[in-house]
Amino acid sequence: MSTEFRPPNLALSTVGLSLATFMQVLDTTIANVSLPTIAGNLGVSSNQSTWVITSFAVSNAIALPLTGFLTRRFGETKLFVWATLLFSLASFLCGIAQSMSMLILFRAIQGAVAGPMYPITQSLLISIYPPAKRGMALALLAMVTVVAPIAGPILGGWITDNYTWPWIFFINVPIGIFASFVVANQMKGRPEVTEKPKVDYVGLITLIIGVGALQVVLDKGNDEDWFSSTFIVITAIVAAIGLIVFLIWELTDKDPIVNLKLFRHRNFAMGTLCLVLAYAAFFAIGLLVPQWLQRNVGYTSTWAGFAAAPLGILPVILTPFVGRYAHKFDLRILASGAFIVMGATCFMRADFFLDIDFYSVAMVQLIQGLGVALFFMPVLSILLSDLQPREIAAGSGLATFLRTLGGSFAASLTTFLWDHRAIVHHERLAEHITPFDPTAQQALTQIGHGDPQYAAAAMNQMITQQGYQISFNEVFHLLGYVFVALIFVVWLAKPPFAAKAGPAASGH
Repeated sequence: MSTEFRPPNLALSTVGLSLATFMQVLDTTIANVSLPTIAGNLGVSSNQSTWVITSFAVSNAIALPLTGFLTRRFGETKLFVWATLLFSLASFLCGIAQSMSMLILFRAIQGAVAGPMYPITQSLLISIYPPAKRGMALALLAMVTVVAPIAGPILGGWITDNYTWPWIFFINVPIGIFASFVVANQMKGRPEVTEKPKVDYVGLITLIIGVGALQVVLDKGNDEDWFSSTFIVITAIVAAIGLIVFLIWELTDKDPIVNLKLFRHRNFAMGTLCLVLAYAAFFAIGLLVPQWLQRNVGYTSTWAGFAAAPLGILPVILTPFVGRYAHKFDLRILASGAFIVMGATCFMRADFFLDIDFYSVAMVQLIQGLGVALFFMPVLSILLSDLQPREIAAGSGLATFLRTLGGSFAASLTTFLWDHRAIVHHERLAEHITPFDPTAQQALTQIGHGDPQYAAAAMNQMITQQGYQISFNEVFHLLGYVFVALIFVVWLAKPPFAAKAGPAASGH
């Protein structure tokens, strides 16, 4: 096993791996816009329908850190092929579900089998590409990571409007079967050494309880008004106990199910920290901008999607160049450039106002795309660079798990901050509207045309909108400073940053 394995057709192998990953990442967002239709068809409330998203997120978050253990047990190729086939089967079952409880169960299965797909894609791409072209492989994967979540809501909305909601799941079936057949065929001769590690049952059970409960808290917190809800309080306590026991056990067990000792590698630790915080801020932007456009500026969901979509243009155009030439630069410089651009676009949004035009919103999204194009590939290369070849699948799974959790934290925190600060600003602005202020009284008279009730309601609506706008600007100031801080964090990593080969290359 001294020579590196190369599949018969590298391009076809890349297509198979990328298609499966695109399908899996797309499925994290494709159902979001279809929830009202699904809820109506299956006869449940819109609040109950959000479990379609939560069940996928919970089981996916639990499965991701198990990638290293599963890879050791079954081998990367076999695990990828079976996960992709099972994902296709679970997608079909989601499409034929006749009740909400069935759909939630099948979505949970879909999320669980999707867990290892992205990390193994990363590991396989690194192992089959020659060293000089590994940057290109990671850049391609980064493009998939960016474009798929943007395409999800647009594609999901179009399918739901023009066909029926089950087709958002049925489209996965032929793609998954094709991708698994291609990868199985191309990787047939790839040497892999499997082992039979003992199952760390304490680690597994505490992971399921801790991460599962935490993901439920993050997904449901805003809906349940956080800690004023007994359900959220109990779930948060369960999550805290589960995660504390999990961390203590995994750090002291001889053969842990999740290898937390990977953080002994400096570049893995610093790269993962950058990935988690930058992705969390990026995820928050992707969540807030469309919501703000619909809630405050009066856009429809379709037009909000169009305004946000330019974000994907530059990553698609620049990916081949970043992949080809990135290795000629210090990757910390590229990552710093990404954080400068993304921070600058946050500060631009901190100056947005209610009457802003479509062009201005779309242009800031387009500029942010430059930052996104320079972000994923350098940060992924840095965090994988000092792992041993046999550790890459486990490291990728752990980093992707923490990145996903970071996105969940960001979604909950930014939504909470936006709403909370809007209430504070509403109160401050409303203080100035009193019967003793002649300017306020004159404004109320003009707005109401002699109808005091209408005037009060209209004024309250204006104050609410302005409160949300000021809050929106504050949140983006905060996100801008997060990106500025990350410029310093990424320089704590040390060269060299060349990702190592896979198991075939190393004899593991």
